[in-house]
Amino acid sequence: MKKIAFCGGGSAGHVIPNVAVIESLPPQFDFCYIGTDGIEKTICSKNDIPFYEFCGVKLARGKFFCNLLIPIKLLNSVSKCKKLLKEISPSALFCKGGYASLPPALAASKLNIPVITHESDISMGLANKIIARRAQLILTSFPQTAKKYSNAICTGSPMRKNLFGKSAAKEKERLGLDLRPTILVFGGGSGSVAINDALRKNILSLCKKYNVVHICGKGNSIKSKIYGYIQLEFCDDMGSLYACADYAVARCGSNSAFELIVQKIPTLFIPLDNGATRGDQIENANYFYKKGLCRVLSEKNLTPKSLQNEINELIADEELKTALRNDDTQCGTDNVINAIKSVIKS
Repeated sequence: MKKIAFCGGGSAGHVIPNVAVIESLPPQFDFCYIGTDGIEKTICSKNDIPFYEFCGVKLARGKFFCNLLIPIKLLNSVSKCKKLLKEISPSALFCKGGYASLPPALAASKLNIPVITHESDISMGLANKIIARRAQLILTSFPQTAKKYSNAICTGSPMRKNLFGKSAAKEKERLGLDLRPTILVFGGGSGSVAINDALRKNILSLCKKYNVVHICGKGNSIKSKIYGYIQLEFCDDMGSLYACADYAVARCGSNSAFELIVQKIPTLFIPLDNGATRGDQIENANYFYKKGLCRVLSEKNLTPKSLQNEINELIADEELKTALRNDDTQCGTDNVINAIKSVIKS
């Protein structure tokens, strides 16, 4: 039996795609996860994935003195990962990006274990840029990302099985929604204060016509008796919410963006733009906008009034709905698994 070691962490966006691949692996593959004492450990525990832990090294963007000890910490992390990989003896290492991918990838390269990495965004993150130089194969969600590397192929975005096949009627009944159209609003794993505030200033008028399901983030719910307004601080079963959603308002992290596009849900993207990122969500949103598959509202232009206007435009946008119906974007899980098989056989 071939064993695949997976790594990636720092946010759920670097972990959940790995879980999607793991749960779809054919029976001839065994698997495990190498990660830090972060969100990857929590998610692996919930999904009964064997887990090996090391201490990670994270770059603090814009904080020079905080980064001075990174080289020493990285050497220690790589040394620990080499010991783990020798113990695990995998046929390949699959990386999903984030700072928690780098030490295992460097260790695997030193041990001549084939490295496969997947980049979700149009532009590569820092960890994946380093890993790509040592990877046997680079996989991407966006086609233009793959064109930049001779050893890259576009597989699409891996997605979990539970995102699909849910009954809209059953899920709406479970949430207590009526037959009116439903707008799903979410701002990433921890919610978005800016989106939350702008939405809530419009919630009374919106709920006169629509149901609104709002993932607001941990600790961000408020007291409300507004009919049709459902607040959730977190949801680990997005498939149930996608089944209910007629429209969506969301950030534009690659994973959720592809999920919404594949589900054919007309979406207003409000990409994260706070100076603490490399602008990947803006690039993702522009890609889908140019294909006519979404609407986009920049965060700097987000106000209660602009949000209300854009939601109205979204609901009235028949060209967008037609473009989504005709779009051929697919779940990339099977393509990723086929790529892994090709590396192991080579």
